[in-house]
Amino acid sequence: MGTLRFLFFAFVSLVFLFSSKAKGGVKEDVIGAIIDTSSRVGKEESLAMEMAVEDFNNHFNQTLHLIVKDCQSQPLQAALMAVDLIETERVKAILGPNSWEEAKLVAEIGSRTQTPVLSFDETTPTWAIDKWPFLIQASSDQSIQMKAIAAIVQSWKWRQVTLLYEDIDSYANGVFPYLSDAFYAIDVMIAELVALPPANSPSSLLFDALLRLREGQCRVFILHSSLELALKIFETAKNVEMMEKDFVWIVTHSVSSMVHSIDHVNISYIQGGLGVKSYFSNSGDYYKLFYKRFSKRFLARHPHEENYEPGIFAVQAYDAVWTVGLASMGGSGSISTDMRGQHLLEKILESDFNGLTSQIQFIDHKLPATKIFGVINIVGRSYRELGFWSENMGFMETVEIGAKNFSSMENLEPVIWPKGPKTTPKGWTFPSSSNATLRIGVPTSTFKQYVTVEKDSPPQGNNYMGFAIEVFKAAIEYLPYPLPYEFVNFTGVYDDLVQKVYLKEFDATVGDVAIISKRYKWAEFSHPYTEPELVLVSPVQLQTSDKAWLFMRPFTITMWLLTGIINVFNGFVVWLIERNHCPELKGPLLNQIGTLLWLAFNTLFSLHGEKLHSNLSRMAMVVWLFVALVITRSYTATLTSMLTQQTFEATVKDVEVLKATKAPVGFGKGSYVKEYLTDVLGFDSNLMQCKTPEEYDQAFRNQSIKAAFMEATSAKVFLAKYCKGYTQPGPSFKVGGFGYAFPRGSQLVPDMTAAILKLSEQGILRKLENGMIASETCVDEDLIKDHLSLSPNSFGVLFTISVGCSTMALFIYVIHKLNLKELMVECLTIWVFKSAVIKHRWHQRRQLPRKVSDPEMGPNVEICPSPSTFAIQGLERH
Repeated sequence: MGTLRFLFFAFVSLVFLFSSKAKGGVKEDVIGAIIDTSSRVGKEESLAMEMAVEDFNNHFNQTLHLIVKDCQSQPLQAALMAVDLIETERVKAILGPNSWEEAKLVAEIGSRTQTPVLSFDETTPTWAIDKWPFLIQASSDQSIQMKAIAAIVQSWKWRQVTLLYEDIDSYANGVFPYLSDAFYAIDVMIAELVALPPANSPSSLLFDALLRLREGQCRVFILHSSLELALKIFETAKNVEMMEKDFVWIVTHSVSSMVHSIDHVNISYIQGGLGVKSYFSNSGDYYKLFYKRFSKRFLARHPHEENYEPGIFAVQAYDAVWTVGLASMGGSGSISTDMRGQHLLEKILESDFNGLTSQIQFIDHKLPATKIFGVINIVGRSYRELGFWSENMGFMETVEIGAKNFSSMENLEPVIWPKGPKTTPKGWTFPSSSNATLRIGVPTSTFKQYVTVEKDSPPQGNNYMGFAIEVFKAAIEYLPYPLPYEFVNFTGVYDDLVQKVYLKEFDATVGDVAIISKRYKWAEFSHPYTEPELVLVSPVQLQTSDKAWLFMRPFTITMWLLTGIINVFNGFVVWLIERNHCPELKGPLLNQIGTLLWLAFNTLFSLHGEKLHSNLSRMAMVVWLFVALVITRSYTATLTSMLTQQTFEATVKDVEVLKATKAPVGFGKGSYVKEYLTDVLGFDSNLMQCKTPEEYDQAFRNQSIKAAFMEATSAKVFLAKYCKGYTQPGPSFKVGGFGYAFPRGSQLVPDMTAAILKLSEQGILRKLENGMIASETCVDEDLIKDHLSLSPNSFGVLFTISVGCSTMALFIYVIHKLNLKELMVECLTIWVFKSAVIKHRWHQRRQLPRKVSDPEMGPNVEICPSPSTFAIQGLERH
């Protein structure tokens, strides 16, 4: 490449040398243009620039000239034309060309000769301005159109697109960075980037490329190319049946902005396509006059063209001529012959005027990027304008101020898709054939509740039933499109079934297929439709370890202690009150202690009570008899319940116990559980496969296994069938659960995941599980003993009343029967002694009669004997 570049510029230098001899007699106010006059874009630009020169000269009475060179879309030819225009024609500026391949060569020449180059290419890189300072992009940047296309894709919920682009720098540089960023922001994957040969390449190359794409899954195609190549692509697509139902085609600005120029034959190949085109206002009087004049002259110059209205490229070319013309004007109001080179470049970059449809201003050597794009639908002999899109407003019906905006294209005019279907294309299909029915592999499950395959003879075929089948059928009802399918029975191992999806022998799998990491090498899975857990199942045994003390369990220890204390207390109260009336309550100390305990506990077994003599003892006994009645009846009822109720416990409660004792463990046949047991849980031996629930049960009964590890829902099936002999103890382990497998990148994965989540949120999944698998009927009995035992809280009020009554009787008895006489005698003795002491002290301190006749001492001495005597007599009478 370096050698070719050197030879090219050496050749250009020679051209400069020889052409410098013929510089006399040339015009000084000339503008050059390099375009492809054979293309529709070049035809429009050529006429628009001629009209611009005429309008400029008429308006300012100048003699601006335009020289147009036809480069025939050849970069080298464009470079030679640039040399000729600069050295021979002495042009002050060059307009065009349209492609980056041509523009960068012309820019190199223009920068060497200090000739401004106003390129019509839309993909000028930022670094190019630094390298070629005389390069100016005279067309609006169209990079934002990629966000508009991404918004269209997001509106219809397509998740994959295929990008087709013309394999030249102009189109490759203008799409990759912007489109990938736009799709990344909305989580849309570019399934494939397809580089297509230029328009002048053999048609067989296009045919082979499109035929390969037709066999793929993606049905949303984005085309970024020249109009000439696009027409060849759509003609080929029509021939290979890629413009049929379920196909989506979206074209970029380079094609959609020229749809108005396509003849009726070629436009018939694009029916149902979508596009985004650069928007410019066509409502101004200046533009309307230009439109009328342009259409008339274009029709006269190109009578073979069916359509003659101007497009965005004609408008840009018209404004570019005015930009150079206005920049060339001197202070005298006429074109200055000295306005060249750097001075002219600066004046161009300072441009600020109203163009044909918009304001002309340059920012960093470029016109501002297009902000608004029209969304079109190609139908009939032209197109329908569905609405508009802008980065700030989203989709709009009009561009008027205050127009209503939408986040989705669905709110615009309805789209007519290829072949006119009423439903929106889903944007993908299965790789085998676009018309094929979905082939779904169904394994032969060991758990018939999941999948049951009833063999039948054609034409009816096999009958597929079970939980996995019912969930799948319910899920596809929530898909936004119809999904034809057929079940195919598979009798191999599950890993092989998933590999069949990778090998494209099956389009999906439906069954109890576990989601594990190694299977992601071959397929992708939907959201699990079962609980993602691995659980331990163990036989149960009757709890017999504490049968000898079962009689103690109706009451808690606290209850037993409190009952005994209250019994002894009540017995003591009755014994104390009745001992004066019953000789048998008197006698030796041991005899009285035995009698007291007999009275205390007799009430628990003999509720009729004995004959009592004191009302106080009767009061205490009545309340206690009621409490004893309640306690004994409650004890009897609770003990009876414990004796008749069977409490079970698991024989194995912990995984570590299994590993320590090297107990044999069962697992399902053909499942991933064995690898999980060995690699994760650390089991190294004594592992046994079991095919069916019956085999699990048999293995448990003959002691071949002590426990089994199953998926959570499989354990439910097993426990539903053997609900009396087994339970599910211990912790659970997180695994993948069961899901449906699809090819990697399949659009069914997110759609099926969303459908399964809807089933779960609406309770349909649980209903199907309960109906097809049956819910667990055995509940693990992990009861706490105290929950069945009676505590003091159950009898708190009764105990309080009983103790209160007994205490009251005891208090009254003690006051009135035992301690009152002694208390009064003691009080009297103390009182007499105190009075004598006081009298003696007063006698010492006072003398003669006054001390004897002291009025304060006399009454105190006389009052004391009277009450004491009265109290003693009262006690004796009592």
